[in-house]
Amino acid sequence: MSVRNRFEEKQKFGGLIGAFLEKATKGYVSSERERDRHISIDTNRGLWTRCDNCGNMLYVRFLKQNRSVCEGCGYHLSMTSTERIELLIDRDTRIPMDEDMTAQDVLSFSDEDSHQNRITTSQKGTGLTDAVQTGTGRLNGIPIALGVMDFQFMGGSMGSVVGEKITRLIEHATDQFLPLIIICASGGARMQEGTLSLMQMAKISSVLQIHQVQKGLLYISVLTYPTTGGVTASSGMLGDVIIAEPKAYIAFAGKRVIEQTLRQKIPDGFQVAESPFDHGPLDLIVPRNLPKGVLSEISELYSSAPCKKN
Repeated sequence: MSVRNRFEEKQKFGGLIGAFLEKATKGYVSSERERDRHISIDTNRGLWTRCDNCGNMLYVRFLKQNRSVCEGCGYHLSMTSTERIELLIDRDTRIPMDEDMTAQDVLSFSDEDSHQNRITTSQKGTGLTDAVQTGTGRLNGIPIALGVMDFQFMGGSMGSVVGEKITRLIEHATDQFLPLIIICASGGARMQEGTLSLMQMAKISSVLQIHQVQKGLLYISVLTYPTTGGVTASSGMLGDVIIAEPKAYIAFAGKRVIEQTLRQKIPDGFQVAESPFDHGPLDLIVPRNLPKGVLSEISELYSSAPCKKN
């Protein structure tokens, strides 16, 4: 059962969820139009691109202004971490954290290419040091701690650097009593780092326990296409409020692995956001033109009625 359904059934907060969704739609969409004028265009992508869902040709400039949502079918195309930060954080308020932290190939891992070469190629292609950007800033004037994963960097895989940056972000949010938001886009743990990558799941989960349970602070998890593997099994599903984008692919194991393990077919759409929303794990599905308003309203609600421990 979703948070929205529980709120409605228990008649708590007097329809507050519906109110802030309406406010987000009317109040913040218009205020963000000015930001669209400043959205940068990725010249490496060319002038046109194709929708992954309906196949329509889309003009990149208009696509950027529409937050990478296809005007024909409403499909949410991929966004970089920088684009998501620009979408959420108030202008000139972001303070990045741990920008210079880079991964080391301690296992000397190599398959078709060495791990170090893959890191270097991704760094040149994305301009990032690893698959997550962390920092603090203001969301409609509300101070927050924000982590945004980037699928373009080695599939958003979570290695030692990603785990350490997210851990430090959570610890900073806890020390400063800030609401925490993490936007997930990842294929899971980074196989090239072996057990070191798997350790990040436990590390992140332990500091989240301090942030949420011991300190009673807010953590909102936003799941985008795709969120899978170790990221789903740790930070992705530990939010006090878990939000997903429409049609986002959310899973732990892939469909083929599940079918081979269980020796039975799983239904189509089983791992699309709407399915876990209907069955309980997700609290809200929020289109891309609304998240800033929705996230700020949830944060305001929390600050007005914080969790109290007996």
